[in-house]
Amino acid sequence: MLKSEGPTGLLSGKRALVTGSTSGIGLATARALHTEGAEIILNGLGDADKIAALCEEMDATFNGANLLDPAAIETMMTDIGPIDILMNNAGMQHVSPVEDFPTDKWDAIIALNLTAAFHTTRLAVPAMKEAGWGRIINTASAHSLTASPFKSAYNASKHAIAGFTKTIALELAQTGVTANCISPGYVWTPLIEGQIPDTMAARGLTRDEVINDVLLAKQPTKKFVQPAEIGALAVFLCRQEAGNVTGANWSIDGGWTAE
Repeated sequence: MLKSEGPTGLLSGKRALVTGSTSGIGLATARALHTEGAEIILNGLGDADKIAALCEEMDATFNGANLLDPAAIETMMTDIGPIDILMNNAGMQHVSPVEDFPTDKWDAIIALNLTAAFHTTRLAVPAMKEAGWGRIINTASAHSLTASPFKSAYNASKHAIAGFTKTIALELAQTGVTANCISPGYVWTPLIEGQIPDTMAARGLTRDEVINDVLLAKQPTKKFVQPAEIGALAVFLCRQEAGNVTGANWSIDGGWTAE
């Protein structure tokens, strides 16, 4: 991809860490924040050459800390220094009946989807409070508001991240730091694509049946959410005009949770 033409300045001078930003929702959000002038710190998994190209595209830096390891998170936060915007987006999924759910998968999902966000947040907040400005955005899910079978760990982690977000918003309400979460429905990302085979096995369905009768069946618009739509919402939450928007759970799910 060609290097972007340059930032518009809305977030000029702001530094943003987006976890899980080498693909999908995180990458789209990093690009949206960069377009508005933010300095981007990428984090995630992927091919080294692709990551290098993304860094060149956005004039970004990359930190490959393993977010399953609290010590690695602490080292990352020390190494990158103070940030103004934190988007906790990294996540993982596994689909299985609860009685067969692998305990190591449960532990990993809770560690990445929830505990990592706790560690990045606790380490980012002091500098944000000192600066009197900050934006914490957590990628939740429609599964922070409702549930689906065979996703016990994911549902638990996303319900929990929504509650965590509300708590942080209340704690920081008078500091100039906001905390919100974005709850997408089904977005066509590697995470969603990767869970299709597990859902096929768990429910005895074909690939097309999983897409049409399981995934999009829940979204009245019958459309996958686009990553760029989530990036645009994240930019709004970073605007000065959103300074009184905090503790909210923003659904972007094609009407799924309206029913």
